[in-house]
Amino acid sequence: MTSRVISGIIAAVVAIVFHGCTDSGAKIGENDRFRVALLTPGPISDKSWNAGAYAGLIALRDTLGAEISHIQTRTPAEFDENFRQYGAQGFDLVFGHGFEFQDAALRVAPSYPNTVYITTSGTSVARNVGGASFAFEEASYLAGMVAGRMTKSNLLGVIGGTELPPVKKSFAAFEQGARSVNPKVKVVISYIGNWDDVSAGKEQAIAQISRGADVIFQNADAAGLGIFQAVKEARKVWVIGSNSNQNDIVPDRTLGSVVIDLPHAFLLIARAVQDSAFTGRVFSLGLNDNVVTFVPNTRTAASIPATVQTSVDSVTRLMIEGKFGENFLPDSMRSAARK
Repeated sequence: MTSRVISGIIAAVVAIVFHGCTDSGAKIGENDRFRVALLTPGPISDKSWNAGAYAGLIALRDTLGAEISHIQTRTPAEFDENFRQYGAQGFDLVFGHGFEFQDAALRVAPSYPNTVYITTSGTSVARNVGGASFAFEEASYLAGMVAGRMTKSNLLGVIGGTELPPVKKSFAAFEQGARSVNPKVKVVISYIGNWDDVSAGKEQAIAQISRGADVIFQNADAAGLGIFQAVKEARKVWVIGSNSNQNDIVPDRTLGSVVIDLPHAFLLIARAVQDSAFTGRVFSLGLNDNVVTFVPNTRTAASIPATVQTSVDSVTRLMIEGKFGENFLPDSMRSAARK
């Protein structure tokens, strides 16, 4: 075998290995490619918050041709460390996926002025720091309307991972939506204390079901899978999904899902960063932007009275037209939402 052939084989192998090690399939020499990274606080297998963000990252790769990277972080120290890593590597845009990433973004961003840091569910702003605020409470209110009409015990359960402000706000809206159609409704609220413990999520759901809750709205990421399992075993209880479309997890007991279309949201934000000199701002995204919505489960739609869906459709239109505002929130939550 000639030296030229051997050299060609070696070059081909090196090229294949290099290509396989890149998340984006970037071509060698494309140094000006738009580069986007994502930090998630939990596993992308959760079928919820983190899975939706990873789907958004993939959409940036497939639609914009972006070079992408993802890291799951577990501690606040890792937030800073990985924000700095991506800034040092010259990434154009870095998403910290969660309210809890804001402080780290503000600390790190000044050292890497050419990198834009966006925190989802965040409102912190600096020259190269922005937030993505999702009107999750709008769709949560709609879910509450459905739950308020579907309950027979008049006791609803809501279960969250941890007591973050956006989660509390959505739970308050859910309760207001339920009471708007059923003033007799009471709501029991519990928090797991983390977003990953599936067994703890199931235990919380079992505890609420034992108290008589017959509809549970959960926002608990991977831990929420345990809530779905408890509902499946209980049989006579309904569940409402969150963040991603979770209607297929327990299809015969899920009324619908409060969904954030994170791929659409990420594309809107990435294009804004690409097309202009970014200055710190908050991207406020909701029903009107086709980013947040309540998605009914087609498999259980026949169990929901037609009048309920009509009412939900009517309120949805008002929200989109800006005629519903934050009137569905208690005064205390309305004030907190503006901070």
